[in-house]
Amino acid sequence: APRELGSRPRDVMIAIQLESRDKEGAQQELAQNLSRLRTDHVDVVTFYYVEHRGEWEEIVGAKGALPAMKQAQEQGAVRLIGLTTHQRQLGEEILRSRKLDLLMVRYNAAHRSAETSLFPIAQELETPIVTFTSLRWKALLHSTPEDPPYFKPPSAPDWYRLVLSNPAVSVALMAPDNRNELQDNLTLLADWRLSTQQEREALLQHGERERRHAGRFP
Repeated sequence: APRELGSRPRDVMIAIQLESRDKEGAQQELAQNLSRLRTDHVDVVTFYYVEHRGEWEEIVGAKGALPAMKQAQEQGAVRLIGLTTHQRQLGEEILRSRKLDLLMVRYNAAHRSAETSLFPIAQELETPIVTFTSLRWKALLHSTPEDPPYFKPPSAPDWYRLVLSNPAVSVALMAPDNRNELQDNLTLLADWRLSTQQEREALLQHGERERRHAGRFP
C-alpha cells in the first residue's frame, strides 16, 4: 500500500519496527525497508520487543542501533524514533532517559498498570505513547461468567475509544482480521468523542471481570 500512494505520501504515517540491536544490523534493516517501500524516509522507527535492560544498553551503546537511527534522523530518513516493551520498570527508565521520541506499550481495560507507572512520566516529559492490545486479543469482546444479567459486551470501537480517551495516549494500534472489522473500527473516526463517565465505568468493570477470568497477567 505505501508503494501505491503516488503523490499522496503525506496522507499516512509510515512506521516500521526494527529487530536489530546493533548499528550495522539496524542500518541494513532500515535500508531494506526504504527500498521495499520505495521511499526516502519513514515517519516512525521503533525498536521491537525490548524486554531486558541488557538489550536497551546494547541499543544505546556506541555500536548500538540508536546511534544509527539518530544519524538517519539527522539525514531525514527517519522522523521519530521509539521502542516497544511490556516491561513497566524498563519503560520508566527509558522514558526518563529522554533518548526516544515515543514509547509503545500494552494498555487496555484489563491491563491498566501503565496508567499509574508510565503515563504520568510520559505526560510530564511530553512523550507520545502508542498502545497495543486494546482488545486484549479480542477477549474484551466476549462475555465472562460474572457479567450482570442482559449484559452485552462492548464493541471494538468502544474499547478503542476508551484507550484513546486517556490523555497520555496518542495512538492506539489495531489489528483487524478482515475488511469488515477494519471498517467497523474506523466508525470511531466518524463519531469521535471521549468516553462518558458512565461508559468508562462500564468498560472498566468488564475489564476487571476479564482480568479475573483471564488467567496469568504478567
